[in-house]
Amino acid sequence: MAAAKSVERLAQRLVTPAEPTPAGPLRLSWLDRYPTQMALIESLHVFKPSPDRDAAGAGPASTIQRALAQALVQYYPLAGRLGFTEDGGLLQVDCGGDGSGVWFTEATAACGLEDVEYLEHPMMIAKDELLPPTPAEEKDERRLVLLVQVTTFACGGFVVGFRFSHAVADGPGAAQFMATVGDLARGLSVESLAVQPQWGREAIPNPAAAVIGSLPSPMGAKHLEYLAMDISADYIGHYKAQYNNGAHGGSWCSAFEVLVAKAWQSRTRAAGFEPDSDVHLCFAMNARPLLHASLPRAGAGFYGNCYYIMRVTAPAGKVAGSSIPDVVKIIKDGKRRMPAEFTRWATGEAGANGGKDPYQITSDYRTLLVSDWSRLGFAEVDYGWGPPAHVVPLTNLDYIATCILVKPWAHKPGARLITQCVTPDRVAAFHQGMLDMN
Repeated sequence: MAAAKSVERLAQRLVTPAEPTPAGPLRLSWLDRYPTQMALIESLHVFKPSPDRDAAGAGPASTIQRALAQALVQYYPLAGRLGFTEDGGLLQVDCGGDGSGVWFTEATAACGLEDVEYLEHPMMIAKDELLPPTPAEEKDERRLVLLVQVTTFACGGFVVGFRFSHAVADGPGAAQFMATVGDLARGLSVESLAVQPQWGREAIPNPAAAVIGSLPSPMGAKHLEYLAMDISADYIGHYKAQYNNGAHGGSWCSAFEVLVAKAWQSRTRAAGFEPDSDVHLCFAMNARPLLHASLPRAGAGFYGNCYYIMRVTAPAGKVAGSSIPDVVKIIKDGKRRMPAEFTRWATGEAGANGGKDPYQITSDYRTLLVSDWSRLGFAEVDYGWGPPAHVVPLTNLDYIATCILVKPWAHKPGARLITQCVTPDRVAAFHQGMLDMN
């Protein structure tokens, strides 16, 4: 059975824009050049077979490859290579040079998606088989912007594996590009696309005095265990009703706020932090609406990095002992500070944010980093076979406490919470805390 579930890579080729595009360097913003953006963000997008589509026409790999070449005409920087200064600092995107293009891998699997449980965790196929490999021709992987692999399964379903440089696109930007590829794959014309891309890096603040913290270190950090949970719409509605009908009546809270509050509290209780010690919650917020003067239409079409990391801090005893509505209020109070904090950081105000780097990612066990993938647009991408059954974010660092909210299976209400936030001996307690609705 193991052999039947292996992946065979058929070909790897360089996909270049379907038409001539501008050549030369493009400036990256301060945030694009931030040290942690050098990572290639990895994800798997699982698509069920479509009997009508599979009966005739081109297969997923050739369809997506053709649309990718068309999309790269407008998004030509994604076909470029990252350029560095002599001391290794990130500088720019070099476009249109020799060897530029997106590496595209076509692969097949002899089994059906149902045979591998649609890549539910633990995955029955190693993720590295479904992600595009770095070709031998590329001497420095850090220079790559985008790699794509399409693996077609025997059932007709397929998996698209992406490795996307965070230096060139943030989450909304990557989803914007994938949606464009999907539109073109379904036969839409470039002129009819709802969103036209804009480079616009000059709009991103460049605070000369901004503090840049250290990179996260695994030294002394704890090994954290993976856990995925499907959350029902009733569960979310239960806590939203508590917030809306309680002491905070008349205000509104989101599913993200409810689930993050519940996860933060359950983790704090399970980890057993001292009640008077501070615990921290960090989450990225889209800053495009705050730059409306320099990014027209609230940044529509801008696909570079444009976010701010909010940090919320409270004593562990308060987080563990409060009601969920009260924990939601702690989070909402933090979110309200975002415009003022971002403005102070952007204008280089002395001592902004306490002289700390708001973008610093840490392996401190008391800090939980949360991300909301449910509204980025990944779950709506359609290459002609319908939207994905589910999207699998992949993490390579098991020493940074993370919690990612993604959409559940297609046509299933609720949400899915993907966590890697407690040590193996505390997973059961964390899971039980999430299930407890009293």
